[in-house]
Amino acid sequence: MSRAAIVTDAIAVGAIVDEVRGARQGAIATFIGTVRNSSGTRTVTGLEYSAYAEMANREMNDILHEALALASGAEIVAVHRVGKLNVGDICVIIAAAHPHRAAAFDACRYTIEEIKKRVPIWKREQYADGSTEWVEACSDAVHNAGATT
Repeated sequence: MSRAAIVTDAIAVGAIVDEVRGARQGAIATFIGTVRNSSGTRTVTGLEYSAYAEMANREMNDILHEALALASGAEIVAVHRVGKLNVGDICVIIAAAHPHRAAAFDACRYTIEEIKKRVPIWKREQYADGSTEWVEACSDAVHNAGATT
């Protein structure tokens, strides 16, 4: 069963991988995004993710459906954490399983790339000097929220 979620608690990697594991799956590709300690030349001490949860969940599920259409037979779980995170914390995981490795990799990459482009999740970095800055406002979805198709 494939699913997407926005969560506030720590992400349990093993549990996510177990969700996509199965007897028919020959490959599991994962992407794990973590909070790093630098951004450009600045030292990062933590960050905060915020999301428009209803829209983020809807967009993440749309992305999963697209990835599943590209990799028929895949199982995908995509989870993004929001709230305050420390350096080293996991902020996002994508686990994609498929009978064949190429399709698992393709589904995993497609999912994370589209999440970064389209899902209304924002990041505020906290720096060693005490300042903060909103960066990588990643959402075509927000810019297109009022558009009709």
